[in-house]
Amino acid sequence: MQPAGVGAGVCGVAVLRAADAMLRALGGEEISMLLPLSAMPGDPAGQLGLADPGVEEVRISPVIVRYLPTENSGPRRRVEFLVPASGIATALSAHDFAGAEQLIDATLGIAYEGELFHIEGFTSEYFGGVAYLYRVIGVE
Repeated sequence: MQPAGVGAGVCGVAVLRAADAMLRALGGEEISMLLPLSAMPGDPAGQLGLADPGVEEVRISPVIVRYLPTENSGPRRRVEFLVPASGIATALSAHDFAGAEQLIDATLGIAYEGELFHIEGFTSEYFGGVAYLYRVIGVE
């Protein structure tokens, strides 16, 4: 008898598709990761840093949003965003980031239902050596 897992034929693509299906079935939401625009205006105010270059919204779905308990002295709200690896991979291919860590580090915030959350931290979930889900903690 062979143990379940990698030896039984589970491949990375199947794990990614299963994670997407699970997040959709659980009522997947959509979030926007706000990334700084890299193009600066050519006028002198832009070159001096006086002009705001703006942000780019990178929409990711399906995402599960879970509200976490907060301490009395801590942030007003803490939210856990369960983001599929396929959504991060799409954002990585559209921008020039080497990996998920660089994308999360460059993100200015996460917009969800008209609220802006700052990223407090994130972790990756792995199965069979493949990252299939990212847990991103946002605070308001």
